[in-house]
Amino acid sequence: MTTSFDNAAQVLTPPEPGLRFLRSHRAGELALEPGGITVEHGRIAALEPTKDANFHIDASGCALLPGLVDCHTHLPFAGWRAEEYEQKVTGVPYEEISRAGGGIRSSARALRETPDETVLAQAQELAGEMLRSGTTTFECKSGYGLSTAGELRALQLATELQGIVSQVTTRTGLLAHAVPDGYTTGTWMDEVEAMLPEALEHVSALDIFVESIAFDLDDLDRMGRLATTNGVRLRAHVEQFTTMRSIPVALKHNARSVDHLSKIHPDDIGPLAASECAAVLLPGAELMGAEATAPARELIEAGAIMVLATDANPGTSPIFSLPLIVGLGVRRYGLSTREALLAVTLNAAWVLELSDELGSIELDKRADLVLLDSPAEHTAYRLGRNPVAATFVGGEPAYVRPDAAWRIAEK
Repeated sequence: MTTSFDNAAQVLTPPEPGLRFLRSHRAGELALEPGGITVEHGRIAALEPTKDANFHIDASGCALLPGLVDCHTHLPFAGWRAEEYEQKVTGVPYEEISRAGGGIRSSARALRETPDETVLAQAQELAGEMLRSGTTTFECKSGYGLSTAGELRALQLATELQGIVSQVTTRTGLLAHAVPDGYTTGTWMDEVEAMLPEALEHVSALDIFVESIAFDLDDLDRMGRLATTNGVRLRAHVEQFTTMRSIPVALKHNARSVDHLSKIHPDDIGPLAASECAAVLLPGAELMGAEATAPARELIEAGAIMVLATDANPGTSPIFSLPLIVGLGVRRYGLSTREALLAVTLNAAWVLELSDELGSIELDKRADLVLLDSPAEHTAYRLGRNPVAATFVGGEPAYVRPDAAWRIAEK
């Protein structure tokens, strides 16, 4: 089957083919020009439309983008934590909520008490919400298990989720998210090491939360060694509330990303930017938690691979819309439209080790695509509005907004 996307007002394409990522100070080289593409058998066959197609997509007035990639979510999980949000906005710090049994422990209790089918039903519903806002690929994390059995169950549920959603998913073992009751950081890391043979059946990366209320630099170093020994990527939640100086340790172990960075030390910006480790910024968590603002402009100007993600989770960032994250990134960080779009497409795919297949509109890549009903610049400008007219996964329409159905015509 052949599909032609015709007469788009804008098509986002990279400055050259075959890029694994694009350092964000080069985002201005992305083309955002009128055009169209041809899709055959689920892949991009030509960077121009064709008259000889089975289906035609009228993209007039629209921006055509690669499918959006959310490289940092905490799906699947159970329940919500709305009461904690009210605590936070009325002045209770997250660290205090966490130490009182809220935060990650609250979500761990909810997951433990919720049947598998209910967890998966909620995750499937949220994945549908993400699809309707243009997300065609997303990462899942464990981290709410807080026991060996709980973490392995979370990873098994994440694996099962792939079979019931339209999107491509990946799985990350956030096996060191919080220190379970009765453990020290060291004894829990012993448990992490012991569960790895089973966890590695599901995951392509290992993750750790490095913070004053969680794990320290020695634990990060150990997780890095475990990732390297077992042939998976290291990722890390770092510098969210406290300047821990995690970056040198993460870089020593060739981390694929360091995420949050609200409190990154100025001296660590240069080494991070010089590496192939992505700086994943999470403006939703910063906004919802009234956190410090990550130094996005300094990272970009230093040459970093800058990425935006939702941090979708039931506590600190119950946000599942990448268009909203784009808008927050533009406003909070002073990003251009191209910088923000790069951060949720090619560079986000790099974090998940999928940028050879996804994340840009170029020949032979999988045809995961998003059709916006307006110019790309309107995504941030009209903050909070969902601009997605249709989402395509492997060239097939996975979501079409009812008022955009007229755009798809069979020859």
